Amino acid sequence: MSSAPLPALLLIGCGKMGGAMLEGWLEQGVEQVVVVEPHGASAAAFAGRATICASMDQVPAGFAPAAIVLATKPQQADGALPGVEHFVRAGALVVSIMAGKTVQGIAAAVGGAARVVRAMPNTPAAIGQGFTCCFAGPGVDVRQKALADELLAAVGEVAWVEDEGLIDPVTAVSGGGPAYVFLLAEVMEQAAIAQGLPPDLARRMARRTVSGAGALLAASAQDAAQLRINVTSPKGTTERALAVLMAPDAWPRLMDEAIAAATARSRELAG
Repeated sequence: MSSAPLPALLLIGCGKMGGAMLEGWLEQGVEQVVVVEPHGASAAAFAGRATICASMDQVPAGFAPAAIVLATKPQQADGALPGVEHFVRAGALVVSIMAGKTVQGIAAAVGGAARVVRAMPNTPAAIGQGFTCCFAGPGVDVRQKALADELLAAVGEVAWVEDEGLIDPVTAVSGGGPAYVFLLAEVMEQAAIAQGLPPDLARRMARRTVSGAGALLAASAQDAAQLRINVTSPKGTTERALAVLMAPDAWPRLMDEAIAAATARSRELAG
C-alpha cells in the first residue's frame, strides 16, 4: 500500500461498508473526503474528520474528487445518484460496491461516459480484514485501476476478474461468506448447549474455535482440505462427526445449493 495520501474522494452512503472503507482511508491519510449520507447518525462518528452532507446539493462548491465511491443500498440508488454526473464529466472514477448493479446500469445512472469499477467487498473490511473482488469497466485506464486498488486495499485484500459475470458468484461466496461462518459459530454454540455445556462456555468455545481456525487457515500454506485431514484422527471423534457433515446430502451439497441460490439472486438484482 502506498504511503502517499489518497486523493480527494466523494463517498455516497456511509452505512456499515461505506463507514468501514472511510475509516480505512482516514487511517491511511486522504487529502479530503466528502460524505453524502441522508441519515446523520450513520456518519456521526466521522464528524470533524470528513465533510458530512445530507444531500448532493450540500457538497462544497469547487470540490473535485478523483473518485466517487457508491456505497448506498442498491434500492436507494435512484434517489442518491442525481448530481453525481457533474463529477463524472470532470473525469472522476466511479467505484461501486452496490450489489447487483452492473457497470452498464451504473454508467447509465451517473452519466453514459462514466468510467466504472464494480467491486464486491465483505464485512471483515470493518477490521481491515476484508476481501474485495473487482471488475474494471470500459475506459478504465491503468492509473484509475491502480487508484481503485489502493482505495479498496485500505480495508483488506483485493483481487480482479476480467469477466463481469464472475462478480455474481463472488457476491455469493465472499460477499455473503461471513454470514455462513457466523451461522457455523451459531449452530456450534447451540449444539454444544444441547450436549450439556453451559451457555457461556458454549458461546466462548464456538466463537474462539471458528476465529482461531480461520487464523490458522490464513497463516498456513496448506490447503483447507489438508488442514481438515490434520485434525482428523483415524477412527476418532472428528472422523465420526465429519462422516455426518460430509454425507452426500449434507454440507457439500447444501453449500453448493446455497452458493448457487445466492449467485442466481445476484443476477436477478442485476436484471
